[in-house]
Amino acid sequence: MSNSSTAKKMTLAGPALEIVPGAEDSRDFRQQMGHISRQSSVFFAGTIFTAAAGYLFKIYLARVLGAEALGIYALGMTIIGFLGIFNALGLPQSAVRFVAAYCATGKIELLRGFLGRGILLLLISNILLGGGVLLVGPWIALHFYHTQALQNYLGWFALIMILGALTTFFGQVLAGYKDVARRTVVTNFIGSPTMMILTLGLAALGLGLRGYIIAQVLSAVVVLILLAAMVWRLTPSAARSFASGFPPLEKEVMSFSVVALGTGLLEFLTSQSDKILIGFYLGAREVGIYAVATALVTFVPILLQSVNQIFSPSIADLYARGQQQLLGRIFQTLTKWILGLTIPLAVVMILFASPLMRIFGRDFEAGWLILVIGTVGQLVNCGVGSVGYLLLMSGNQRCLIKIEAIMAALMVLLNLFLIPRWGITGAAIGAATTNIIGNFWYLAEVRRRLGLFPYNRSYLRLALPLGGAFAVALGLRVVFGTVRQEWVVIGAALLLGYLVFIGIALAFGLDADDQLIARAVWARVSGTFRSVEVNP
Repeated sequence: MSNSSTAKKMTLAGPALEIVPGAEDSRDFRQQMGHISRQSSVFFAGTIFTAAAGYLFKIYLARVLGAEALGIYALGMTIIGFLGIFNALGLPQSAVRFVAAYCATGKIELLRGFLGRGILLLLISNILLGGGVLLVGPWIALHFYHTQALQNYLGWFALIMILGALTTFFGQVLAGYKDVARRTVVTNFIGSPTMMILTLGLAALGLGLRGYIIAQVLSAVVVLILLAAMVWRLTPSAARSFASGFPPLEKEVMSFSVVALGTGLLEFLTSQSDKILIGFYLGAREVGIYAVATALVTFVPILLQSVNQIFSPSIADLYARGQQQLLGRIFQTLTKWILGLTIPLAVVMILFASPLMRIFGRDFEAGWLILVIGTVGQLVNCGVGSVGYLLLMSGNQRCLIKIEAIMAALMVLLNLFLIPRWGITGAAIGAATTNIIGNFWYLAEVRRRLGLFPYNRSYLRLALPLGGAFAVALGLRVVFGTVRQEWVVIGAALLLGYLVFIGIALAFGLDADDQLIARAVWARVSGTFRSVEVNP
């Protein structure tokens, strides 16, 4: 980072790191934020569509299949989730970084080698591990999970694993090309509705859980074909040649992939060890209740995930170019928006936790405390921003994996101690505790290693909009808490909470960088509606 211009220096003001931009930084900032905002808005729209449709779909599944069948499905996914760490070989995560880097530096031959060898390695590893599911799966179902019915679905779970590895790789390649919008259209607007429609049809034929799993396989095939076609079109023609052998993968790619594989294993432990141990200590029914609650919790970081999809290749790009000042400015602005726009959703989920779970059926209401605890943990995750990706995409992956290793060990220990004593509530406490400690540790390392910190005085502007959103949600909960149609009150609280938040923020809470993001998002939204009007 150059210190030749005082306009580009970082100064410590109180506890927050203030970044003073120059004219060149401001122009680059507008370009980067315009791209991130536009692409993220498409991904966010797709995620919201999937979340809304998925919520209704999960209610349908819960009522049709019941807690035990959903528990069997969750246990099956833990098996292929574990094997899926190894069948991907860390290549999907590598695709985001190295596809973006190769395109930025014009290294087309290396791009060709990465894509060609990556696809071949994925095919080989997935065929081998798919056979492993069929061989080892029955023993796990009988002797570890004590759920004999799980054996009947292992072949279908193996297909889900194989297709998932390939679709994830092609999707991450699109992210490396900085074109998440197309991927979003395929996965969210085509793949998810296809799966839901097929499930409804197969369930109507009486196939139950088997029909749900078959629907996932068929929709994954559709998604894979479309993603592969898009990657082919976006790949430079010189990188699509099969006339000669593929160049070998760089040592840096292999090293990064190994770290990504290790990171995937640790992420699996932190995200799935709770379900595994619930299945071991308690049973499929409790796993089903816990799975539904945690599925709702995953809606909380929707905006963070949307931003990360676009911001992660931008981190690699900006860091490679030495534009750390600009990277810090973007990090500050994005984190503030992520936190501000997440809190109204988190407030509604906490205040209405019991009725939210009751919608799935009386058996699931017992998971309301899991929803509250998990939401608090994810709120901290959103509050620190893209800290994990900042470490990963800036070459600090060893630091990242060290933290994740310690957090994975902590997660397992907490689950071993808490689940036998407090059941699924203990699992939720363990997950939230690990999440909070890990994210604060990431934040400290980002500040120490990169000199970046997301917080500044502009965060105080969020106080008034967030206070208004909280007052609206709490008022509706108190006044209409006994209304029979609870989903209407929940929907009204969410809608009015965001309307109040956005209205107050637009009136009092936007600084110059915030206004830039608002204009970029509005331009994207209004442009979409104009295109619809022109081409009805």
